[in-house]
Amino acid sequence: MGIQFSVLSSGSTGNATLVANGEVTLMVDAGFSAKRIDELMMERGVTGQELTGILVTHEHSDHIKGLGAVARKYNLPIYANEKTWAAMEKAIGNLADDQRCILGTGDTRDFGSLRVESFAISHDAAEPVGYNFYDGKEKLSVCTDLGYASDKVKEAICDADVLVLEANHDIEMLRMGRYPWNIKRRILGDLGHLSNDATGELMSEILNGRLKRTYLAHLSREHNMLDLAKMSVRGAMEDRGCFFRDSEFKLCETYYDRPTPWDVLSER
Repeated sequence: MGIQFSVLSSGSTGNATLVANGEVTLMVDAGFSAKRIDELMMERGVTGQELTGILVTHEHSDHIKGLGAVARKYNLPIYANEKTWAAMEKAIGNLADDQRCILGTGDTRDFGSLRVESFAISHDAAEPVGYNFYDGKEKLSVCTDLGYASDKVKEAICDADVLVLEANHDIEMLRMGRYPWNIKRRILGDLGHLSNDATGELMSEILNGRLKRTYLAHLSREHNMLDLAKMSVRGAMEDRGCFFRDSEFKLCETYYDRPTPWDVLSER
Protein backbone atom coordinates (compact mmCIF):
# COMPACT_ATOMS: atom_id res chain seq x y z
CA MET A 1 0.00 0.00 0.00
CA GLY A 2 2.81 2.43 0.79
CA ILE A 3 2.59 5.60 2.87
CA GLN A 4 -0.60 7.58 3.25
CA PHE A 5 -1.21 10.46 5.61
CA SER A 6 -3.68 13.11 6.70
CA VAL A 7 -2.90 16.28 8.62
CA LEU A 8 -5.85 16.07 11.02
CA SER A 9 -5.48 19.72 11.96
CA SER A 10 -2.61 22.16 12.13
CA GLY A 11 -2.15 25.64 13.53
CA SER A 12 -1.27 27.64 16.59
CA THR A 13 -4.21 26.15 18.51
CA GLY A 14 -3.43 22.47 17.92
CA ASN A 15 -1.64 19.92 15.76
CA ALA A 16 -2.05 16.23 14.94
CA THR A 17 -1.21 14.11 11.89
CA LEU A 18 -1.92 10.50 10.95
CA VAL A 19 0.65 8.45 9.02
CA ALA A 20 -0.23 4.92 7.91
CA ASN A 21 0.88 2.24 5.46
CA GLY A 22 -1.82 -0.43 5.70
CA GLU A 23 0.11 -2.27 8.40
CA VAL A 24 0.48 0.39 11.11
CA THR A 25 -1.09 3.78 11.87
CA LEU A 26 0.90 6.35 13.83
CA MET A 27 -0.15 9.74 15.13
CA VAL A 28 2.32 12.62 15.19
CA ASP A 29 1.44 14.87 18.14
CA ALA A 30 -1.91 15.12 19.91
CA GLY A 31 -2.53 18.81 20.42
CA PHE A 32 -6.31 18.67 20.96
CA SER A 33 -8.63 17.17 23.52
CA ALA A 34 -9.15 13.42 23.25
CA LYS A 35 -12.75 14.07 22.18
CA ARG A 36 -11.66 16.40 19.37
CA ILE A 37 -8.97 13.97 18.20
CA ASP A 38 -11.58 11.21 18.01
CA GLU A 39 -13.79 13.51 15.92
CA LEU A 40 -10.95 14.39 13.55
CA MET A 41 -9.94 10.75 13.15
CA MET A 42 -13.55 9.79 12.46
CA GLU A 43 -13.59 12.24 9.55
CA ARG A 44 -10.76 10.20 8.04
CA GLY A 45 -12.38 6.85 8.86
CA VAL A 46 -9.95 5.92 11.64
CA THR A 47 -10.66 4.92 15.24
CA GLY A 48 -8.33 5.08 18.21
CA GLN A 49 -8.22 1.28 18.37
CA GLU A 50 -6.41 1.30 15.02
CA LEU A 51 -3.52 3.43 16.27
CA THR A 52 -0.13 1.83 16.78
CA GLY A 53 1.41 4.65 18.80
CA ILE A 54 1.99 8.40 19.11
CA LEU A 55 5.16 10.26 18.14
CA VAL A 56 5.86 13.59 19.85
CA THR A 57 7.78 16.45 18.24
CA HIS A 58 8.03 18.62 21.38
CA GLU A 59 6.25 19.46 24.61
CA HIS A 60 4.31 22.64 23.78
CA SER A 61 0.62 22.40 24.60
CA ASP A 62 -0.57 22.75 21.00
CA HIS A 63 1.21 19.43 20.36
CA ILE A 64 0.46 17.44 23.54
CA LYS A 65 -2.85 18.77 24.92
CA GLY A 66 -4.65 15.43 24.51
CA LEU A 67 -1.58 13.19 24.53
CA GLY A 68 -2.02 11.59 27.94
CA ALA A 69 -5.78 11.17 27.60
CA VAL A 70 -5.56 9.55 24.16
CA ALA A 71 -2.72 7.25 25.25
CA ARG A 72 -4.63 6.11 28.33
CA LYS A 73 -7.93 5.70 26.48
CA TYR A 74 -6.44 3.42 23.82
CA ASN A 75 -3.48 2.02 25.78
CA LEU A 76 -0.97 3.45 23.32
CA PRO A 77 2.80 3.79 23.57
CA ILE A 78 4.22 7.31 23.29
CA TYR A 79 7.58 7.89 21.58
CA ALA A 80 9.74 10.92 22.38
CA ASN A 81 13.33 11.71 23.28
CA GLU A 82 14.43 11.87 26.92
CA LYS A 83 14.47 15.67 27.24
CA THR A 84 10.97 15.95 25.77
CA TRP A 85 9.75 13.27 28.18
CA ALA A 86 11.19 15.20 31.12
CA ALA A 87 9.58 18.44 29.93
CA MET A 88 6.10 17.02 29.30
CA GLU A 89 5.78 14.38 32.01
CA LYS A 90 3.73 16.45 34.47
CA ALA A 91 1.42 17.72 31.73
CA ILE A 92 0.36 14.31 30.42
CA GLY A 93 -0.31 12.57 33.74
CA ASN A 94 0.03 8.95 34.80
CA LEU A 95 0.98 6.31 32.26
CA ALA A 96 2.02 2.67 32.46
CA ASP A 97 5.75 2.08 32.18
CA ASP A 98 5.38 0.29 28.85
CA GLN A 99 3.70 3.37 27.38
CA ARG A 100 6.83 5.49 27.93
CA CYS A 101 9.11 4.80 24.97
CA ILE A 102 12.35 6.58 24.12
CA LEU A 103 13.09 7.50 20.52
CA GLY A 104 16.29 9.49 20.63
CA THR A 105 16.96 12.41 18.33
CA GLY A 106 18.55 11.06 15.16
CA ASP A 107 17.45 7.51 15.90
CA THR A 108 15.34 5.27 13.69
CA ARG A 109 12.70 2.73 14.67
CA ASP A 110 10.79 0.23 12.57
CA PHE A 111 7.05 -0.13 13.07
CA GLY A 112 6.45 -3.15 10.90
CA SER A 113 7.35 -2.07 7.38
CA LEU A 114 7.15 1.64 8.25
CA ARG A 115 10.48 3.11 9.32
CA VAL A 116 10.56 6.31 11.40
CA GLU A 117 13.58 8.58 11.75
CA SER A 118 13.74 11.66 13.96
CA PHE A 119 15.93 14.68 13.30
CA ALA A 120 16.76 17.79 15.33
CA ILE A 121 15.11 21.14 14.61
CA SER A 122 15.50 24.64 16.11
CA HIS A 123 12.67 25.73 18.43
CA ASP A 124 12.26 26.99 21.99
CA ALA A 125 11.52 23.57 23.43
CA ALA A 126 13.58 21.00 25.34
CA GLU A 127 14.73 18.95 22.32
CA PRO A 128 12.34 19.43 19.37
CA VAL A 129 12.38 17.11 16.37
CA GLY A 130 10.88 16.48 12.97
CA TYR A 131 10.18 13.03 11.56
CA ASN A 132 10.91 11.16 8.35
CA PHE A 133 8.78 8.16 7.37
CA TYR A 134 9.99 5.49 4.94
CA ASP A 135 8.23 2.60 3.25
CA GLY A 136 10.30 1.04 0.50
CA LYS A 137 11.35 3.91 -1.76
CA GLU A 138 8.70 6.31 -0.45
CA LYS A 139 9.54 9.09 1.98
CA LEU A 140 7.34 11.54 3.87
CA SER A 141 8.87 14.32 5.99
CA VAL A 142 7.01 16.21 8.74
CA CYS A 143 8.78 19.36 9.91
CA THR A 144 7.04 22.20 11.77
CA ASP A 145 7.91 24.57 14.64
CA LEU A 146 11.39 25.68 13.66
CA GLY A 147 12.93 29.11 13.74
CA TYR A 148 15.25 28.38 10.84
CA ALA A 149 16.27 25.45 8.67
CA SER A 150 19.80 24.32 9.44
CA ASP A 151 21.92 22.45 6.93
CA LYS A 152 21.11 19.25 8.81
CA VAL A 153 17.37 19.91 8.49
CA LYS A 154 17.77 20.55 4.76
CA GLU A 155 19.73 17.33 4.45
CA ALA A 156 17.05 15.42 6.37
CA ILE A 157 14.14 16.56 4.18
CA CYS A 158 15.72 17.21 0.79
CA ASP A 159 14.89 13.82 -0.74
CA ALA A 160 11.28 13.55 0.46
CA ASP A 161 8.48 12.67 -1.95
CA VAL A 162 6.03 14.75 0.10
CA LEU A 163 6.76 17.29 2.81
CA VAL A 164 4.66 18.78 5.62
CA LEU A 165 6.40 22.07 6.39
CA GLU A 166 5.65 25.07 8.55
CA ALA A 167 4.63 28.41 7.03
CA ASN A 168 3.61 30.10 10.24
CA HIS A 169 3.28 33.81 9.63
CA ASP A 170 3.48 36.77 7.32
CA ILE A 171 6.20 39.00 8.75
CA GLU A 172 4.33 42.30 8.25
CA MET A 173 1.09 40.92 9.68
CA LEU A 174 3.03 39.75 12.72
CA ARG A 175 4.84 43.07 13.17
CA MET A 176 1.57 45.00 12.93
CA GLY A 177 -0.37 42.51 15.07
CA ARG A 178 -1.55 42.79 18.67
CA TYR A 179 1.04 40.47 20.24
CA PRO A 180 3.50 42.05 22.70
CA TRP A 181 6.91 42.71 21.23
CA ASN A 182 8.62 40.02 23.33
CA ILE A 183 6.30 37.39 21.78
CA LYS A 184 6.87 38.79 18.29
CA ARG A 185 10.63 38.67 18.86
CA ARG A 186 10.35 35.03 19.96
CA ILE A 187 8.36 34.05 16.86
CA LEU A 188 10.75 35.86 14.53
CA GLY A 189 13.88 34.44 16.17
CA ASP A 190 15.95 31.36 15.43
CA LEU A 191 14.01 29.41 18.08
CA GLY A 192 10.61 30.53 16.81
CA HIS A 193 8.65 29.80 13.65
CA LEU A 194 9.26 29.96 9.90
CA SER A 195 7.67 32.88 8.06
CA ASN A 196 6.12 32.45 4.62
CA ASP A 197 9.21 34.03 3.06
CA ALA A 198 11.60 31.77 4.98
CA THR A 199 9.59 28.73 3.91
CA GLY A 200 9.77 29.84 0.29
CA GLU A 201 13.51 30.35 0.56
CA LEU A 202 13.92 26.87 2.03
CA MET A 203 11.75 25.35 -0.67
CA SER A 204 13.81 27.02 -3.40
CA GLU A 205 16.91 25.31 -1.98
CA ILE A 206 15.51 21.79 -1.71
CA LEU A 207 13.01 21.53 -4.58
CA ASN A 208 14.08 18.80 -6.95
CA GLY A 209 12.51 16.36 -9.35
CA ARG A 210 11.56 14.01 -6.52
CA LEU A 211 9.54 16.32 -4.25
CA LYS A 212 5.98 16.43 -5.56
CA ARG A 213 3.98 18.23 -2.87
CA THR A 214 4.56 20.43 0.16
CA TYR A 215 1.75 20.91 2.67
CA LEU A 216 1.98 24.33 4.31
CA ALA A 217 1.29 23.73 8.01
CA HIS A 218 1.08 25.45 11.40
CA LEU A 219 -0.36 28.67 9.94
CA SER A 220 -1.07 31.37 12.51
CA ARG A 221 -4.74 32.38 12.61
CA GLU A 222 -3.65 35.83 13.79
CA HIS A 223 -0.84 36.51 11.36
CA ASN A 224 -1.39 34.48 8.20
CA MET A 225 -3.98 33.33 5.69
CA LEU A 226 -4.03 30.27 3.44
CA ASP A 227 -4.07 32.14 0.15
CA LEU A 228 -1.43 34.58 1.36
CA ALA A 229 0.82 31.75 2.54
CA LYS A 230 0.65 29.94 -0.79
CA MET A 231 1.15 33.13 -2.78
CA SER A 232 4.06 34.31 -0.60
CA VAL A 233 5.86 30.95 -0.56
CA ARG A 234 5.55 30.64 -4.32
CA GLY A 235 6.65 34.24 -4.80
CA ALA A 236 9.71 33.74 -2.60
CA MET A 237 10.62 30.65 -4.59
CA GLU A 238 10.26 32.48 -7.90
CA ASP A 239 12.30 35.42 -6.60
CA ARG A 240 15.13 32.93 -6.18
CA GLY A 241 14.75 31.55 -9.69
CA CYS A 242 12.70 28.51 -8.69
CA PHE A 243 9.79 28.19 -11.13
CA PHE A 244 7.45 25.20 -11.41
CA ARG A 245 4.21 24.00 -12.94
CA ASP A 246 1.50 22.56 -10.72
CA SER A 247 1.76 19.31 -12.68
CA GLU A 248 5.37 19.03 -11.49
CA PHE A 249 5.09 20.31 -7.92
CA LYS A 250 2.21 21.57 -5.83
CA LEU A 251 1.80 23.66 -2.69
CA CYS A 252 -1.03 22.16 -0.64
CA GLU A 253 -3.14 23.45 2.25
CA THR A 254 -3.65 22.29 5.82
CA TYR A 255 -6.45 23.54 8.06
CA TYR A 256 -6.85 24.48 11.70
CA ASP A 257 -10.39 23.08 11.91
CA ARG A 258 -10.52 19.99 9.68
CA PRO A 259 -8.37 17.23 8.23
CA THR A 260 -6.70 17.20 4.85
CA PRO A 261 -7.81 14.42 2.47
CA TRP A 262 -5.75 11.24 2.63
CA ASP A 263 -2.64 11.67 0.51
CA VAL A 264 -1.44 8.31 -0.85
CA LEU A 265 2.15 8.78 -1.95
CA SER A 266 2.14 5.88 -4.41
CA GLU A 267 -0.88 7.20 -6.34
CA ARG A 268 0.47 10.60 -7.40
